[in-house]
Amino acid sequence: MKAMMSHEPGGPEALKPTEVEKPAPGPGQVRIAVKAAGVNFPDTLIIRDLYQFKPPRPFAPGGEVAGVIEAMGEGVSGFAEGDRVLAGGINGGYATHFIADAARICTIPDEMPFDEAAGFMLTYGTSHYALKDRANIQPGESLFILGAAGGVGAAAIELGKAFGAKVVAGVSSEAKAAFCKELGADEALVYPRALDRDGQKALSAEIKRLCGGEGADVVYDAVGGDYAEPALRAMAWEGRYLVIGFPAGIPSIPLNLTLLKSCQIVGVFWGAFTMREPKKNAGYVEELFRFYREGRIRPRITATFPLERAAEALKLLEERKATGKVVLTVS
Repeated sequence: MKAMMSHEPGGPEALKPTEVEKPAPGPGQVRIAVKAAGVNFPDTLIIRDLYQFKPPRPFAPGGEVAGVIEAMGEGVSGFAEGDRVLAGGINGGYATHFIADAARICTIPDEMPFDEAAGFMLTYGTSHYALKDRANIQPGESLFILGAAGGVGAAAIELGKAFGAKVVAGVSSEAKAAFCKELGADEALVYPRALDRDGQKALSAEIKRLCGGEGADVVYDAVGGDYAEPALRAMAWEGRYLVIGFPAGIPSIPLNLTLLKSCQIVGVFWGAFTMREPKKNAGYVEELFRFYREGRIRPRITATFPLERAAEALKLLEERKATGKVVLTVS
């Protein structure tokens, strides 16, 4: 089979097209002929050895795929060869074939194309778990999203509206603001690409204003860096601050702010949640597919690349130029 492999730590340019033996599924596993693979920010970290998990090299990055079951290992039930499925993992997705545990795959709805399926579970799973489970967001509450035009941010806009929240999208350009308004955001805020102290104060005041004066009931932070503190300062009483990711750097937070606002800083590690609480996660996945069928959520695939151009796709994310979801296609 063909794969884009990381042979040594490095950036996207270090990925090399590699021919490897097609793997056989073990007990409880299936082999998927990949049709599309999602591209996500953790993929840019794992190839540099900066992610929580460090697979042995060489490995293909990529944590989500969609395709067709090609072979099944011993003990697999409930599926058949030829079934259209999506699957996820830590790595291995940038390849023509993918081995997945049968317990961790989902049948794709008939109306869902492969590219949307490949861009569905990680972003919507993360944002659904964040908003419903970790924040317990309620109808009428205000939600401010940092990095709202990216994959998880765009999903958070749609899910925030599905849960009845007022959604304020924070982005770095007018084009991204327009994209978020198309997704359903009630308001969009364009923040500067660099922040000094005065800029942080101005950003905090604008978040409060757009969220209705009292501030944000829930902050969804997929950016980090210098944007984290002003977002925390803009929180309402008993707000919930969701820690999603740090493309702008890991921030240092003055904890006295949590006391003054009686607010919470809440970590969101969706991947670990799916492994620790599979039954609860299965119920959440059912709700996500229901939202999809109802037309309330739908991945916005804004860029596609063939598998061999995976480096270009990753650079688009690294340079924060992507809106919506970026996907690799496999012929």
